[in-house]
Amino acid sequence: MGKNPLPDEEITLRLPELSGWVREGDAIPRTFEIRYHGGVAMIVNVADVERLVGHHADIDLRWDHVRFAITTHDAGHRLTAADFDLAGRIDRIAAAHQAQPHNS
Repeated sequence: MGKNPLPDEEITLRLPELSGWVREGDAIPRTFEIRYHGGVAMIVNVADVERLVGHHADIDLRWDHVRFAITTHDAGHRLTAADFDLAGRIDRIAAAHQAQPHNS
């Protein structure tokens, strides 16, 4: 997966394809509602996929939700195609764990 920074125009086009993900600077975060132990299990599944694709999210686990924030660290903390690919993979894992969208 390409790890070259994407131009802003391409980021703007890709972001609507990922429901629930938003742009915060040069990262795309999303929060899922899930109880603590379910969140731990989901994180383990995400970590397995991250190891396979060689790309990792920053993860924040709380008692009732998990927040993922994705950026490409080795591209100068910029957004790349790899970030959007990983976000889609995280969405599928979250759905398998019945995690719900977090309403801020």
